[in-house]
Amino acid sequence: MMKFLMMMIFMIPLCFMKNMFWMIQMMLFFMMFMFMNFMIGVYNFSNLSYLYSCDMISYGLILLSIWICILMIMASENLFKINFYFQFFLFNVMFLLIMLYLTFSVMNIFLFYMFFEGSLIPTLLLIIGWGYQPERLEAGMYLLFYTLFASLPLLMGIFYIFLEYNCIMMYFLKFMNMNIFLLYITMVFAFLVKMPMYFVHLWLPKAHVEAPVSGSMILAGIMLKLGGYGLLRVMIFLQQINLKFNYYWVIISLIGGFYISLKCFCQVDIKSLIAYSSIAHMSLVIGGIMVMNCWGFMGAYLLMIGHGLCSSGMFCLANINYERFHSRSLFINKGMMNFMPSMSLWWFLLISSNMAAPPSLNLLGEISLINSLLSWSWLSMIMLMMISFFSAGYSLYLYSYVQHGNYYMGLYSFYSGVSREYLLLLLHWLPLNIMIMKVDYSMIWF
Repeated sequence: MMKFLMMMIFMIPLCFMKNMFWMIQMMLFFMMFMFMNFMIGVYNFSNLSYLYSCDMISYGLILLSIWICILMIMASENLFKINFYFQFFLFNVMFLLIMLYLTFSVMNIFLFYMFFEGSLIPTLLLIIGWGYQPERLEAGMYLLFYTLFASLPLLMGIFYIFLEYNCIMMYFLKFMNMNIFLLYITMVFAFLVKMPMYFVHLWLPKAHVEAPVSGSMILAGIMLKLGGYGLLRVMIFLQQINLKFNYYWVIISLIGGFYISLKCFCQVDIKSLIAYSSIAHMSLVIGGIMVMNCWGFMGAYLLMIGHGLCSSGMFCLANINYERFHSRSLFINKGMMNFMPSMSLWWFLLISSNMAAPPSLNLLGEISLINSLLSWSWLSMIMLMMISFFSAGYSLYLYSYVQHGNYYMGLYSFYSGVSREYLLLLLHWLPLNIMIMKVDYSMIWF
């Protein structure tokens, strides 16, 4: 695991050299290819080097992190074209990737907390440095304080575990049973804010709307998954007490997911709509993890990976429109089928994946999550039906609003999609729909 870390660290000086924008992307592609051919132990942590190692959960999320960072560079060509601090942008992306890589591969819970918080800094810089509106400062503060407010108790919880059990290595903690209410709340709440759970979700739409395309991609693609990853790790030693309190989280998630799905119909900003749809999807993931059964864990993992690719691709589409219209309003982004008929296909493909149509990973994840929640209580069927129905509803609403209708007459100059954009969308869509053929790897770790 250290060899990839070293490779990323030694790529940082390249960020400040001339004409290295695409070179860094190519090197990340090369690293992705090497990591894909990594031998992974199915049931245990493998490839140990110092405190870093990899199991099936880490493996998928590290692959997703590298992939999204490659696509972030590809989507941000505009910075390179107008020479807008793109070298610092590359440095930021590399630093963020290193932080994410360390978060997913470290075995020590305290170090996990450090890198978990460390990944906030480059994200904040992305939003404040390359965002569009002056409100980006407020969005950055929301992001920072929501997450930090919930994370400090997590640090206290980790200190308490070390004091009581003299061990903070993830592998050994699974043999313990910590039946303490306060510890449970401190360990779980930070991850629920990061997911984000309904009631503590207000930072997400704000951050998405103000962030540049790369900020939105990393927020939707990886940042929300950090919360899910943390929950999957800590639930192992909080099983007994979670069985007492899980129904609170499941109820909040299901009712919140339903309410957020309705709220998607009220949005007039494309990015805001996609951000709210992320919250609805993540509410299912929280429900699946909290019911503590095999289907739930598996479905949560699959939906996290599927949603990371799908949501990131939809933010790319929103940005492609924004670069042409200089507006994200649904009232101005109309009749796109007349202008960019080829892009209309990509809107359709990614939006259909977002509403969990086959053969996307989202479908398999949602089927597993629905299975897990129904096996927990058949009453959850009511909210699950609503969430699934309205999920298709707001996806079709977005598609029909953007693609059909009379286009804005004030547009006097326009250029169609370029090959870089089509490649970018293909690289989101292809893994999302091809990985279902090898989904046994995602299920085997149970």
